[in-house]
Amino acid sequence: MADDEHELFEQEMAGVVPLRREERIPRNSGPEGRDGSLAHRRHAAVTDSAVDRNSLSDREIAPLDAWYVLDFKRPGVQNGVFRKLKQGRYEHEARLDMHRMTVAVARRELFDFIEQCREFGLRSVLLVHGKGERKPERERSAVLKGYVNAWLRDLEAVQAFHSAQPRHGGTGALYILLRKSEEKKRENRERFMKGRVPYDRFS
Repeated sequence: MADDEHELFEQEMAGVVPLRREERIPRNSGPEGRDGSLAHRRHAAVTDSAVDRNSLSDREIAPLDAWYVLDFKRPGVQNGVFRKLKQGRYEHEARLDMHRMTVAVARRELFDFIEQCREFGLRSVLLVHGKGERKPERERSAVLKGYVNAWLRDLEAVQAFHSAQPRHGGTGALYILLRKSEEKKRENRERFMKGRVPYDRFS
């Protein structure tokens, strides 16, 4: 009986080809072999840092007094322009509120905010950094304010800044004047030249 079953089995399996087995790759026993993703993570870390365009310093910066008035202007900014900025007479074309942000998040958000403002050709913006902790023992300690004061000076796009008027947040906020983009300069030149008659028409 057993011989009959064996013969029947062989008849049924006639012509069947065994499946091809994939070649196995031996696992590396070295340090990186224990974690195959280690090399990938290291490469990603290097790549990510290389594409980070954020030029703002991540060093520790001392807090400032919550009521300290910030002011800064680069050479070439007219006194009349700076005075209007200080008085809050320029319309705010954009606003960034940094309340409750950590220093790391604030660093990223501020850099991206200024980049976007430049991209859209904005000139006057409002930055709300707050006056610091609400706890009584740290009432006069404004952490983000100190960072913002240093960061904005390092950004070439920033022409000037000044603590805001009380109606816009007082010493917990800043008016920022940005450098005019090349595109805006060209638009202004074109607008200025419209309607003007070339000098050689009268020669």
